[in-house]
Amino acid sequence: MPYEFFEHKADMGIRGLGKTVAEAFEEAARAMFDVMFDIDDVSREIEVSVSCEASSLDELLVEWLNALLAEKDIHDAVFAHFEISKIEHEKDGRWVLEGKAYGEKLNVEKHKPEVEVKAATYSQLKVYFDEDKKVWVAQCVVDV
Repeated sequence: MPYEFFEHKADMGIRGLGKTVAEAFEEAARAMFDVMFDIDDVSREIEVSVSCEASSLDELLVEWLNALLAEKDIHDAVFAHFEISKIEHEKDGRWVLEGKAYGEKLNVEKHKPEVEVKAATYSQLKVYFDEDKKVWVAQCVVDV
């Protein structure tokens, strides 16, 4: 499934679409990295495990995206491939996510950095199933 962008006055809206919640989260991550870099030819040289938790599915999206931004900075990397192995609502009410990000070391000439995403925000944050299109949607605004 694809991702898309939506209008926002000062920042950038991202929207991941998928057959499952996990796929929508993966596509939202691709959208966020596409805002920052040319991700078309990013290989899978680096593999990073990411886990996070939140009190709601919406908040879990923000935690996932912000964890990926932290890993980008820690590894000086560009990620373009994402695999979520687990998104579950635990008995204690928490939402838990486990996944991986794949990419390569940042190469300014190859990846052509455009803008820096500082953080995923709670602005226009929604995770829902679109009954008309029969897809999961994971969206938020990222601070650029």
